[in-house]
Amino acid sequence: MPRVTVRSTTESLGRSRLRRYKLGMAQAATQTTGQPSGQAPLPLSHFLLGVAIAAVWGTNFVVMKLGLAHLPPLLFAGLRFLFVFFPAALFIRKPAVPWRDLVAYGLFIGVGQFGLLFLALNGHITPGLASLVAQSQVFFTIALSMIIRRERMLRFQYVALALAVAGLAVIAVKGGGSASRLGLTMVLCGGFCWGCGNTVARRSPGADMLAYIVWSALFSAPPLLLMALLFEGWPAIRDGVLHADLATWAAVAWQSLGNSLFGFAAWAWLLNRHPAGVVAPMSLLVPIFGIGASAIVLGEGLEPWKLAAAALVLGGLAFNLLWPRFRAQPA
Repeated sequence: MPRVTVRSTTESLGRSRLRRYKLGMAQAATQTTGQPSGQAPLPLSHFLLGVAIAAVWGTNFVVMKLGLAHLPPLLFAGLRFLFVFFPAALFIRKPAVPWRDLVAYGLFIGVGQFGLLFLALNGHITPGLASLVAQSQVFFTIALSMIIRRERMLRFQYVALALAVAGLAVIAVKGGGSASRLGLTMVLCGGFCWGCGNTVARRSPGADMLAYIVWSALFSAPPLLLMALLFEGWPAIRDGVLHADLATWAAVAWQSLGNSLFGFAAWAWLLNRHPAGVVAPMSLLVPIFGIGASAIVLGEGLEPWKLAAAALVLGGLAFNLLWPRFRAQPA
């Protein structure tokens, strides 16, 4: 009998320690990601913010194409980030983050993502298809988060992602030969750089993300402008600036204010408050807005297969948002 009592007491203590360990792990996961380990869905207001970001980014591909009518691509990209930094830096203080993070983010997003994207859009790929291929960043972001931050995706998120990817696959198969291999390669490499930039931004939870975007542009604009001078040449830069009309400068302003100061600041804000597997798939809406804007502004057709692809992408996003809420409903 005494042996049984000792054994029962030992097992009870073991179970108690196990419960405390599990509770501690759950608390640590919450502190690290800002969400419980079960990955709660996005609140409706955060979801709508993600939709607004996707709308800005999707229509932006057409804006970039219009701006490239007068400005060389590297110069266009450099001017975008120049006006992100100045004059905003005169009024917004540097965020309380390490300089190395600002340098890395500025290089990945400014030079890597947009430098390559502007080059690709300059005759190597159409805006609608570019808006699709750029969403490879979703897979790069999630993969890097799983490798570096040990995050995991839940089963319903795999299903939601599969639906969205099926929609993107339909677009890729039916899209026709509207991109060269060089164009596709540049946009894919830009997607990888975007994923790296997302990963860097997530190292600064609680940071002022507007200030983060402004001050990281300090490390985007100079390399891009230097590359423009080296590879595009002073005559092309001079002619581009002299022949730029009001629509061209409006495109530059939209790049700086709408795409960067709103879009990327709000995106980094969401990534710092939710796991990458919850936020990153929201950008799969970008091709829907990109294809729609291309149809309206550039006259690209809206064939039935495009509408079917859009339905798959939207269905995946709706499943990702609504399934946890449905499961949480009482029987």
